Amino acid sequence: MSQTGNRTGSVPVRTRPKGSAQALNVGYDTALLDLDGVVYAGGEAIAHAVESLDTARSGGMHLAYVTNNALRTPDAVADHLTELGIPAAASDVITSAQAVARLASEQVPAGARVLVIGGEGLRVALRERGLEPVESADDDPVAVVQGYGGPDLAWSRFAEASYAVARGVPWFASNTDLTIPSGRGIAPGNGAAVEVVRIATGAEPQVAGKPLPPMHRETILRTGAVRPLVVGDRLDTDIEGAFAGGVDSLLVLTGVTDGARLLAARPEHRPTYVDADLRGLLGGQPDVVAEGEGFRCGGFTAFLRGDAFALEGEGSALDGLRALCAVAWGQAGDGVCGLDGGKVLGRLGL
Repeated sequence: MSQTGNRTGSVPVRTRPKGSAQALNVGYDTALLDLDGVVYAGGEAIAHAVESLDTARSGGMHLAYVTNNALRTPDAVADHLTELGIPAAASDVITSAQAVARLASEQVPAGARVLVIGGEGLRVALRERGLEPVESADDDPVAVVQGYGGPDLAWSRFAEASYAVARGVPWFASNTDLTIPSGRGIAPGNGAAVEVVRIATGAEPQVAGKPLPPMHRETILRTGAVRPLVVGDRLDTDIEGAFAGGVDSLLVLTGVTDGARLLAARPEHRPTYVDADLRGLLGGQPDVVAEGEGFRCGGFTAFLRGDAFALEGEGSALDGLRALCAVAWGQAGDGVCGLDGGKVLGRLGL
């Protein structure tokens, strides 16, 4: 069985994680790194992130930071990364604010007024595209652009958006992530705010952020990547975005995705590679090979015993997880594996 297996349309369906004899920071010219849950969490660097990124950069890999969070400007994000010990320039940061600003600018006249529902990152991105941010539906905007405005965004801003959208002006959203991680836990994201305006108006926005094509286009335009590797922690934005863009991906387990979610991943949510954290950039990836009725990775062999996962051998927990992915994804084909992997994942400490 191949590592990609069947196809959905023109895109191969991955049936197991891919191996790589070459270190990933050598095999790919650019890492397109998500931030929350990958590089930092709650504003603090995730373990091993600083030194791993420094080594990857020193080896010649271009590092670009790609975020669906439209609140902060690229300058602010770059400053934060630099403070954490990860040297970055504003040009290394790509945000959904930039993607949605480009999307809107292609559909409205140059210099047009645009009602902004969001933070400074969105205003800066719109000005970069030659548009004029305004604050009220009574300012005669030709479009509404909505992005994450932080936890203190006033409820009245959603009313302004609703008034304008109800009049028929086009509505754009930076992204529709329902949640966003914070230092205190999981908080409502821009997708929750978009739902408020959708309920009030019955309208649907044009969305720019991951996993949709406008964000991928913005990233490639700004980085010039030839052999990019998407690095993320979310299946429904980072990994699906890589799938939609036809590029490889590395899932790291430092954010929202756990072993159970990975085993149940739909075809578009199956990463090329799986690793614990950003140290995965610095080495190769073990092969997952068919063996008998199961799959072997490192010292572990995974297979189905009746309607349950089984795991034999010992070694790295990640190797066990990779082998289990091959069993689960192969069993699911173009669908979702519904088998409970809790017992074997518990054995692996995952």
